[in-house]
Amino acid sequence: MITAPHRTVSTAFLARTGVLVVLAVLITAALLWLGATAGHAMPVDPTAPTDPTDPTDPTDTGGGGLSVDINGPDGAPSSAIVTLLGITLLSVAPALLLMMTSFTKIFVVLAMTRNALALPSIPPNQVLAGLALFLSLFIMAPVLTDINTVALQPYLDGSLNFTDALNLGSEPLRQFMLANTRGEDLALMTRAADQPNPDNPDDVTLLTLIPAFMISELRAAFIIGFVIFIPFLVIDIVVSAALMSMGMMMLPPVMISLPFKILLFVLVDGWGLIITSLIGSYQMAT
Repeated sequence: MITAPHRTVSTAFLARTGVLVVLAVLITAALLWLGATAGHAMPVDPTAPTDPTDPTDPTDTGGGGLSVDINGPDGAPSSAIVTLLGITLLSVAPALLLMMTSFTKIFVVLAMTRNALALPSIPPNQVLAGLALFLSLFIMAPVLTDINTVALQPYLDGSLNFTDALNLGSEPLRQFMLANTRGEDLALMTRAADQPNPDNPDDVTLLTLIPAFMISELRAAFIIGFVIFIPFLVIDIVVSAALMSMGMMMLPPVMISLPFKILLFVLVDGWGLIITSLIGSYQMAT
């Protein structure tokens, strides 16, 4: 008697609620459709037509393409070009140092001096290379100064282009190598290249001059090394003869002669004599 009316009320309430939800959905859909129709119906002002562009000549490249400006606003080379040239110079610097300066001759002489003393690893190669490097900078200082004055600074200021700076900058280095190259070595490289003999030193090309300069440097280095070996060879002979006369044939002569070699080298100021001779051999060129 109690559950029947309650079940009837609940069914009627759910039916009314469903009708209201359907009506709300229909009203919302109608409003959206009316808004969209009104939006499409709004008039839009037409855009004005644009004038056609004039045809361009396909052979005219004056304003198109990619251009790279290597100079700054004042005519000097841009910082990017200077940085690129600096990196390139650093990459070829070891070859230039070995082939076109006094480094090779100095290093060979110092290494032969070390071998004459029977000290194969003292001083180490790093010390000899560092000493040869700074001696080369000392000897080449006038040449580097001339290159900086006549070529590098005018190029950085914008008064010279790269080609003229390269030609002017190579001339002091070329004169240095000519002053330290024998005529026989120049003739040897000229004949090897199957070229006619140059009429004057200005006609010698760098491709012929650089290897001739290296041959002359190595020849001079071996002559200096031979002179250095002679006094130490005399000490070895005297020590060996003394040991043989005393019957000490099992005792290595190097163990006895090494202290005398070092003593002689220190007493005559061997390093000073060698360095002074090396620097003096380039004084006429500088």
